[in-house]
Amino acid sequence: MNPVRKRRLILIALVLAAVGVATGLTVLALQQNMTYLYSPSEVEAGHAPAGARVRLGGVVLEHSIERTRDSLKVDFIVTDRIRQLPVEYTGILPDLFREGQSIVATGTLQGGRFVATEVLAKHDETYMPPEVRDAIEKAKHVEAAGAAPAASTHAAQ
Repeated sequence: MNPVRKRRLILIALVLAAVGVATGLTVLALQQNMTYLYSPSEVEAGHAPAGARVRLGGVVLEHSIERTRDSLKVDFIVTDRIRQLPVEYTGILPDLFREGQSIVATGTLQGGRFVATEVLAKHDETYMPPEVRDAIEKAKHVEAAGAAPAASTHAAQ
């Protein structure tokens, strides 16, 4: 192999190695910064990692909003109409936040509560974020599949 060809081969190998390292580091960084959306049913089933930053999607349960008088702390319950999860948030809520409305909250699971650092509300009565709609539909299917075997065992007895 002549020296010119050998240098080109080494240069190409170094460029490919650098591209591989850059790609690997980019993928690793993106995975660490991702926040996944979970419904209350998925959280209860243990799919959401405890202590990790996640998004919780669902509907604010009617008559569940409790505001603390001397601070900006608000407690409420998010539901996917199957399961419920208590949420604690300290800060100013969006103007559109109210009972019966779809929300997406970002935060962490601490014990049996979701401690939110950000709350986003839908923008009108007919819109529901696609992730929230999909999570609610998925929870309904899981609940229906789980209820079907229980109904058949009671019928057999």
